[in-house]
Amino acid sequence: MLTEFCAAGIWALDPIDGTKGFLRGDQYAVCLALMVDGEVVTGALACPNLLVDPANHEGPRGVLFSVTKGEGSTVKPLSSPLSTEGAPVHMNALTDVTTAATCEGVEAGHSSHSQQANIAKALGITKPSVRMDSQAKYGSIARGDGDVYLRLPTSNTYQEKIWDHAVGKLLVEEAGGAVTDAYGKPLDFSIGRTLSANKGVVAAPRGLHAAVIKAVKAELEKAEAVL
Repeated sequence: MLTEFCAAGIWALDPIDGTKGFLRGDQYAVCLALMVDGEVVTGALACPNLLVDPANHEGPRGVLFSVTKGEGSTVKPLSSPLSTEGAPVHMNALTDVTTAATCEGVEAGHSSHSQQANIAKALGITKPSVRMDSQAKYGSIARGDGDVYLRLPTSNTYQEKIWDHAVGKLLVEEAGGAVTDAYGKPLDFSIGRTLSANKGVVAAPRGLHAAVIKAVKAELEKAEAVL
């Protein structure tokens, strides 16, 4: 992981996001994002093991997502020439949260699987959650493979790293989604190397995000009442 100051802002690079996924031969990503005055403005997300065509499980793998604020998100095969333009990606335009599909991290130490299962149940979501490593989750929901990404904190002291979310956050927003922390607060990339002002991450289509946040808050309040 690297954060580099430059004249235009700060570059955040994660050369192997999802180290354990990389070692298992599963999902991992190479992530690059530019932040100016604490706002993510452009970036790229390479996912070498993500299917080019999610409907063809025997097909080629490796995709490259690109995004610029105000200009949308695109994707193309990772094997494409640099000059090849990517195809626009859009989140699924869902109006019924019960039809959504969720995704979450593989590592239980990074995100509370039990709480996320409770939230899905409260929302009436019946599809099993897909677990994968890295910001490939952001790319996956941005292009419509899934719909909701939940990452709830496992402790009060854990702080998310900016390089683990910067490009993915912008990618989903430009594809028609909303990304906040677990309490609905905007992610604050202006503080330093961590999202110290935030707890957890929730990404969902704009039309469903409020309903998801409501369920997340209810679950967190329930957990706090037990303590």
